[in-house]
Amino acid sequence: MLDTIPGKEEMTALVGESLYDVWNRLCATIDEKYDIERLWGKGGKAWKYEYKYRRGGKTLCALYARENCVGFMVVLGKDERSKFETDRENYTGEVQRIYDEAQTYHDGKWIMFEPKDTSLFNDFMELLKIKRKPNRR
Repeated sequence: MLDTIPGKEEMTALVGESLYDVWNRLCATIDEKYDIERLWGKGGKAWKYEYKYRRGGKTLCALYARENCVGFMVVLGKDERSKFETDRENYTGEVQRIYDEAQTYHDGKWIMFEPKDTSLFNDFMELLKIKRKPNRR
């Protein structure tokens, strides 16, 4: 947990204006479909901040921020991976490539995207649907 949640000025200074816009749009896109707990945290060694979407102790996804970079991570477990692989041709080539290159650990495949714009958001929302059905209309 963070002592202070970063505001607009700090986030803009950290990631830059265009990526801060991408961050906000991604949060709005997720918030539109999911009524879910949101937690700010430290981003570990590689990132300054982590912003997790969780429900019932399970993480749906997490956003990360560091200098001039925004990250979006989804972890797919074994069953979720087979759902993706069954449907993979419906995802963009970039999402398929990042999926293929992602590291698989004992608890799932950790897929990290570094979006520069909103072009992959539809794919991101499809990945989230594999994990949990949206609970907002």
